[in-house]
Amino acid sequence: MNHEFTYQRDRMVRLVEGRGVSDARVLEAMRSIPRHLFVPEHMRAQAYGDHALPIGAKQTISQPYVVARMTELLKVEGGHSVLEVGTGSGYQTAILSRLARRVFSLERISDLAHDAIDRMRQLGLENVKIQAFDGTVGWSDMAPFDRILVTAGAPKAPQPLIDQLRPGGRLLIPEGGRHEQRLVVYRKLRQGVRRSAGEAVMFVPLLGRHGWEKEQ
Repeated sequence: MNHEFTYQRDRMVRLVEGRGVSDARVLEAMRSIPRHLFVPEHMRAQAYGDHALPIGAKQTISQPYVVARMTELLKVEGGHSVLEVGTGSGYQTAILSRLARRVFSLERISDLAHDAIDRMRQLGLENVKIQAFDGTVGWSDMAPFDRILVTAGAPKAPQPLIDQLRPGGRLLIPEGGRHEQRLVVYRKLRQGVRRSAGEAVMFVPLLGRHGWEKEQ
């Protein structure tokens, strides 16, 4: 474990826990991943504050509480295969890697994808595979997935992602307009797909064939 910023990381986890995240596995995963390695070097002093930060290419690393809350809602188990749509810096990817058997992550911006791959190697996270691709079409070669996490806001859940979800699986996506969404969980049941909406969030738009067509 990287011991730099240990005090700040522990404080971040306590803040997240204080806001209601109680899953011990999620909290331990966040305690084990050095968040400062996922932000631009000149912003490392701000890495453990409970706020989003820019990472370039008009993208952000989500605030720690949102990462923790989404991970908790996803209910990842140790044997699961997880698809993440929107790798970004790779921080959420790394958290998922501590909880799942395999993590497959798609990022449409190739520079971000390549930087995230380097970070996974640096941290020795060998159960992660990242590819630069339009995440809204999913990753059919690796489907079905037990869990799917979308880390950008969409008008609705892309149908290919629902199709690639294993029966009994769970998909979490920020769904709504371009500037505010709600965390929505889709559960694939025998009798169909059940949707439930939760708290308000604000994510960058999910761009792609089955998301928003282009940036405003």
